[in-house]
Amino acid sequence: MVALVIDCVGLYCPEPLFRTRQEMDDVAPGEIVEVLADDPAAEEDLTRFAKRAGHEVVKVIHEEDTVRIRIRKGGRDG
Repeated sequence: MVALVIDCVGLYCPEPLFRTRQEMDDVAPGEIVEVLADDPAAEEDLTRFAKRAGHEVVKVIHEEDTVRIRIRKGGRDG
C-alpha cells in the first residue's frame, strides 16, 4: 500500500530528487512512497538515491511518457 504519492510530472532534474528526499521524511520506516515523473533521468536518480539512503525500490512501472517508482523507506520504526 502506498502511503504517499509525489507528483513530479513536469519537473526536471534535480527537482524530483529534491522533492523525494524531502518528503521521505514525512513517512515512517517501512512505508512506501510512489514518485510519478516524466524526467528521463528520474528513474536512475531516484534508484541511486534510494540505495545510498538505505531505502528499497520495490517497483518501477513504465507508462507511456511517465514512470512510477515505488520506494520503501528504510530504517527502524522505533
